[in-house]
Amino acid sequence: MDFSLTEERRMLADSLRGTLKRGAGWAQLTELGVLGALFTEAEGGFGGSGFDIAVVFEELGRAGAVDPVLEAGLAGGLLADCGESALVEQVIDGSLRPVFAHDEPGHRYDGAVHARVEGGRLSGTKTVVIGAEGAGLLVVSALDGEETALFAVEPGAEGVSLRPVPALSGGDASEISFERAPARRISPSGSAQPLIDARIAAATLALCADAVGVMETVRDMTLDYLRSRKQFGRPIGSFQALQHRMADVVIEMEQARSAVINLAGHLGAARALRDLHVSATKNVVGRTAHLVAEEAIQMHGGIAMTEAYALAPLARRLIAVDHRFGDEDWHMERFIALQAG
Repeated sequence: MDFSLTEERRMLADSLRGTLKRGAGWAQLTELGVLGALFTEAEGGFGGSGFDIAVVFEELGRAGAVDPVLEAGLAGGLLADCGESALVEQVIDGSLRPVFAHDEPGHRYDGAVHARVEGGRLSGTKTVVIGAEGAGLLVVSALDGEETALFAVEPGAEGVSLRPVPALSGGDASEISFERAPARRISPSGSAQPLIDARIAAATLALCADAVGVMETVRDMTLDYLRSRKQFGRPIGSFQALQHRMADVVIEMEQARSAVINLAGHLGAARALRDLHVSATKNVVGRTAHLVAEEAIQMHGGIAMTEAYALAPLARRLIAVDHRFGDEDWHMERFIALQAG
């Protein structure tokens, strides 16, 4: 398996990095074609592979961008799986921003679905829906009879109630209540769970690649601080204890990067093998993200605890990584179960 980036992916990374440095927002990102990189040619995009996803989100993480690209890619991917090509085209050109409402209160990453549709009306509650405020379409998982299906719901429809709060990672997270809200089934007959699992695997890769990018920025900020902050007449970075701690951080980061590259190469593998690499990567990245945030705050000292300092939102973003799509303990348990066969 070739893990090297193609020339096209290098060009995409360079273009995206330059655009983000200029303070690009949603309009500039979509104009650049960022969302198109998350979809295959058959779906109307020009990428869609694990490495395309990793390249895009590493750059977004490095820049600390909070635009809901991951959410649009996850929901848009499900729309593509359901044959909603007209909607996918709008997602790619940036005129439609959908989000996927799947998690429900009281469930620990197991994806259990209790929301239900009867007679074209959806009832139930979804929680921690990132980017729902301002979204143009809700893609919702719900039971249709005894099978899990996907439904398109208008955010402003009767019976839809959003309660947004600030998200730890940036942006907003909403709890959404549905009380007999009109819903259109978009998934084909049969359970939509395999479609959901595959797209969440890709979203987990995106989250992990984003975390690697954030960790690189946090590392650079910490190194700059160690070089410039002086104590006892010399830079604190010259103290051996801090050098050793920084070396440990860099080693852990390289392991996390290797795990992300490995997952990118196995995203299209058979389900059991794919999920094995998803859990291995999420466990490593979740643990490393927490370590990098903690060590960066410790080495910066008191200034790292102030909201005005640029490290604060990045540290929160790293801490939040472990709480989305399964934390490190949950993925360790799943990895062991998958290994056992």
